Amino acid sequence: MTQKHGKKYLEAAAKVEAEKAYNLTEGVSLLKEVSYANFDASVELTFKLNVDTRQADQQLRGAVVLPNGSGKDKKVVVFAQGDKAKEAEAAGADVVGAADLVQKIQGGWLDFDVAIATPDMMAQVGRVGRALGPKGLMPNPKTGTVTMDVKKAVSDAKGGQVTYRTDRDGNVAVTVGRVSFDDAKLAENIKAIASVILKARPAAVKGTYVSNVALASTMSPAVTLDVTSL
Repeated sequence: MTQKHGKKYLEAAAKVEAEKAYNLTEGVSLLKEVSYANFDASVELTFKLNVDTRQADQQLRGAVVLPNGSGKDKKVVVFAQGDKAKEAEAAGADVVGAADLVQKIQGGWLDFDVAIATPDMMAQVGRVGRALGPKGLMPNPKTGTVTMDVKKAVSDAKGGQVTYRTDRDGNVAVTVGRVSFDDAKLAENIKAIASVILKARPAAVKGTYVSNVALASTMSPAVTLDVTSL
């Protein structure tokens, strides 16, 4: 079934040259011009990578603290006990718990954006893995969310940290801010995540690594970016 777009989308799409790869400055400016949502839309950067995600060494996963934040206030929960629980509370975690937090999630509660755990809590956290995993909420050492340094983890999560990972088709999509962001700040966030993705090139990848990079906001058409400008 062919997807039909509305009048506003088609008018916005007409301003984007389909075959052109825009430099970063032009791309950010154009994206704002074609973003027609009547709310402060999220901006997402998507990389199409020439990787074989069936191979473990070609799967990318990690986290980046954006220099200008993501524009979203994140609700953070921490699985910890004793001094580490106190440390998490002092750092600004929204909910801190151990077996009681596991029980709450088992009851269906998932009203949070980031879950952090100390390593000793992971056996208990594993009991709610089926609930957290599909939502992308399972704590993971690769994203810095399984750690003894809960103070830093909470601070990073609250301060604009975003996570990234390849999907099965080799795409990586990351939120890099909001349409309301100043052009320079949005560009700085884009460069920060692009730098990490480019440096994470798996050794097994031969030839072209990044096939395409596109910038889009909620509901807007995508703007292709020139990789060299990143």
